[in-house]
Amino acid sequence: MTQRSYPEGVPSWIDTRQPDVRAAADFYGGLVGWTFEEAMPPGAPGTYLIAKLDGRDVCGLTGTEGGAAAWSTYIAVDDADAAARRLAAAGATVVSAPADAGEGGRGAVLTDRQGIEFRIWQARRRLGAQAVNEPGSWNFSDLHTSDIGAAMAFYREAFGWEFDGLGFGTMVRRPGYGDHLEATTDPDIRQRQADVNTPPGFEDAVAWFALAAPGEPPHWHVAFAVADRDRTVADAKRLGARILSEDDTEWTRAALIRDPQGAEFTASQFTPPSG
Repeated sequence: MTQRSYPEGVPSWIDTRQPDVRAAADFYGGLVGWTFEEAMPPGAPGTYLIAKLDGRDVCGLTGTEGGAAAWSTYIAVDDADAAARRLAAAGATVVSAPADAGEGGRGAVLTDRQGIEFRIWQARRRLGAQAVNEPGSWNFSDLHTSDIGAAMAFYREAFGWEFDGLGFGTMVRRPGYGDHLEATTDPDIRQRQADVNTPPGFEDAVAWFALAAPGEPPHWHVAFAVADRDRTVADAKRLGARILSEDDTEWTRAALIRDPQGAEFTASQFTPPSG
């Protein structure tokens, strides 16, 4: 089976830092059916669980080391050290210098010009999320920002992203990504998207930008695909989460959820106009 790979400039991985990793695994396993594999070698300090859906990597769970629970988004790069230098020159701040994560790859933590944290990932053994855009897996990461124009200027320079305002949000495209998917793991991508009348260029979509809500700290936010929003909401409540809001649009039925340890995410049911 061909593994899913990510060209430079495409978000490739997400993980969550939680005060109690095992409790987080119980919550998300109960909510979306993930199983877990320990990535840290025996005897190593800490834990890093790889969440799996039908045996395929979805995301990571690890400890907070005293910080608040949150989700993080990683953007693929070919060379983490060179990318960190280039991003710093573009106005980013390197919070944590590039470092190896075992044999999996090499990553770094940065903030953009507005102080919003993002991470970069140079893949080696771990190429990135292998189950995506299906119920129980990562759908998109969205940048919630107070200044979309400034964000566009930075990420265009940083990763060559292009942007389309669609009214309900700003679609972020990495040109050529659709060609990559068509040639590797998703040969029918363009026909499948045409069948539901997605916006032009959607095959290259890698993220979304949206204005942060009043009082909401700017951040990279993650959304998971679910088969049934209402059932997910009911299960999340039963498992100890808090439902912050629900929203129905032309394309999705979504819920903003705060997990039992405080990390927020969106559960999104795809409901295209054609069906």
